[in-house]
Amino acid sequence: MTDAQTDGAPDRSFSGTAAFSLVYKTYASQVLGYLTARGVEDPEAAMQEVFLSVLPRLHTVHGGDAGLRTFIFSVAHARMVDDHRRQSRTPVRLPFEAAMDKREDSSAEKEALQRISPREVLALLDGLPREQRDVLSLRLVGGLTVEQTAETMDKSAGAVKQLQRRALLKLRELKEVKEYLTP
Repeated sequence: MTDAQTDGAPDRSFSGTAAFSLVYKTYASQVLGYLTARGVEDPEAAMQEVFLSVLPRLHTVHGGDAGLRTFIFSVAHARMVDDHRRQSRTPVRLPFEAAMDKREDSSAEKEALQRISPREVLALLDGLPREQRDVLSLRLVGGLTVEQTAETMDKSAGAVKQLQRRALLKLRELKEVKEYLTP
């Protein structure tokens, strides 16, 4: 028994969890405000790091409330300094704005379609076996994915890829297509 218990006075010592809970409830909003005001990139995460650092050393703090407050804010200050150092070494991240991106690469498909009339495309596709023609029509004209084309044709994705590959190889060998491919 401690001296306080032998006097008849209640024991005022806290368990580790209760003490931490009290300290957290008392200082968390102040630490969060400090870290936010000092420009920490993720103040909530930094606040959690502060209290995770404070917890194991809570029993070593001297000086009552003032000592505890000083200790907590010295850890918070150290986390803020660490965050500013990390930010200074990290390149600035800018959000991607699609409207501002003026790059445009023309695809081979787009160029070929600009050079060839729809009637000529249909004539070229008519020279292919039915399944190959169907795959190219769904993929290129319909804009379907391999999986969507496979579902539409009741085939596997692998079968659709093979049919597409064979169709494109066959088209590349045609004299009419070679004329469009040469600049």
